[in-house]
Amino acid sequence: MHTVQPIKRIDQLEAMKQILHKRSKRDYCLFLIGINTGMRIYDLINIRVDQVMSQANEIHPYLQKSSYLDPPIYFNQSLQALIHEVIEKSDLKREDFLFKSRKSKAPITRQQAYRIIHYAAEEAGIDEPIGMHTLRKTFGYHAYTNGIAISLIKKRLQHQTTTETRHYLGISKIDSSEVKLDINL
Repeated sequence: MHTVQPIKRIDQLEAMKQILHKRSKRDYCLFLIGINTGMRIYDLINIRVDQVMSQANEIHPYLQKSSYLDPPIYFNQSLQALIHEVIEKSDLKREDFLFKSRKSKAPITRQQAYRIIHYAAEEAGIDEPIGMHTLRKTFGYHAYTNGIAISLIKKRLQHQTTTETRHYLGISKIDSSEVKLDINL
């Protein structure tokens, strides 16, 4: 079994986004939520519409799921718009899974999610081993390089120590030249 890595290069992330966007809104949404939230794949594929959409058909800014409360899963404006589009385009009901299988009412399987991500990575020319932890690792790596405290990333990834988180993300040493404390007021 290969150890998978985060996708560190922005151009590769953009290429994967374009490939998935052309292929399927559902698959594109799966990828974007994965790399923007750091959720575990099991939790990601099991999101239900009623956990992201209010009774008034508005997308919640936070996932309504108890296993991610500290810190909660936040959906930025672009993710909220995409989620709403996926729900409308797929004609999903409140009790449906957001990433519903095309063959049944069940969510897509972990294996199908892997095929989706692996296909996009191959098409984007990514040679490094890719797996379902790639999405979480990509989230954590880019959060870290954009100045998010490792302690917060540790909490999101539900790790016990910051050392475990650094090892998971492939950050062997603290390189402050990679961190950007970008405040754009």
